[in-house]
Amino acid sequence: MTSPLSETTLRESLRRVLAPGIGRSVVDLGMIQSIQTPSGGGVELGVRLPTPAYPLKNELSAALSAGIAQAFPQAGPVSVDYTWEVAGNETGGAIGLRVKNVIAVGSGKGGVGKSTMSASLAVGLKLAGARVGVMDADIYGPSIPHLFGVTGRPAIVEETGPDGKIIQRMDPIVANGVKIMSMGFLVGADDPVIVRGPILHRTIEQFLRMTAWGELDYLIIDLPPGTGDIALTLSQLLGLTGAIVVCTPQQLALLDAVKAINMFRKVKIPVLGLIENMSGEIFGRGGAQKKAAEMGVPFLGEVPIEAKIREYGDAGDIFGAFAAGSPAREALRNVCGQAALQIAKSLLETPKMPSLEIL
Repeated sequence: MTSPLSETTLRESLRRVLAPGIGRSVVDLGMIQSIQTPSGGGVELGVRLPTPAYPLKNELSAALSAGIAQAFPQAGPVSVDYTWEVAGNETGGAIGLRVKNVIAVGSGKGGVGKSTMSASLAVGLKLAGARVGVMDADIYGPSIPHLFGVTGRPAIVEETGPDGKIIQRMDPIVANGVKIMSMGFLVGADDPVIVRGPILHRTIEQFLRMTAWGELDYLIIDLPPGTGDIALTLSQLLGLTGAIVVCTPQQLALLDAVKAINMFRKVKIPVLGLIENMSGEIFGRGGAQKKAAEMGVPFLGEVPIEAKIREYGDAGDIFGAFAAGSPAREALRNVCGQAALQIAKSLLETPKMPSLEIL
């Protein structure tokens, strides 16, 4: 005998539906915000996603409809109204950050397009609707300002601290809504940055503490290439949500990517995944995906070796790579969606999202 149709019985039937890409019950995750059964028939669900860039919305809608239809064939059509709230651990409070997720993007070697991928992740998440900032931690070779086509010197603004005292901070440069801080704003375009390790550490700390980031869903940190001490500095200053490693498909680059992954693991920074950049005829294809499987880290997708990406970056228009008609658009959107999914998954594997009535 079929149970009567009610919010309680419908919610119980949805408990068996697993969120695609996360693999846990949508009910246990707190994603089901409301259930309504209009007098005209059917079921209306209010579902909250853990990120606006969730890439499996169609699959989730199908799974929700199938879960209800299996338990209640008489229920009628299921409609889903999506909202989102970025999950985050907000571990930067000790140094004054109001950021839900801090993500480091690194590589084992230079020349693999790490900064381009850092900028692309920021753009993709921003276009999805999130509040995003980028911190250029490549002190010796800052390239984020050029990719976004921005220049200038950060203004000094005053904020009131938790103790009521006035704090002076640097106002980040903003490009199409993305907040940016870089050494490139503080030195001349052709001036070398000559600093020793302790000063490097203080500079990174100042960029985090003394920038008026405001409230962000994601702060992307573009690391310098290699396995230097900036990752260690970050791990000591705050609890990063995780790190993303960028590499190209050929074996030489993969050897260094493995070192980067092991470095992050050694300093207790979770590895969220591996991106294969410049995939195609020149460097080959699939090497990063295979290596990710061997090392037990998620593969976030491949971005083809596409001249248009280079052209957009050289022109200071990284947003253009996401425009309609861009040959790189779908690959970049996929990488951003998969990265956002892994960020959310890493957080949702701990306690469930708090319930929030929105409808």
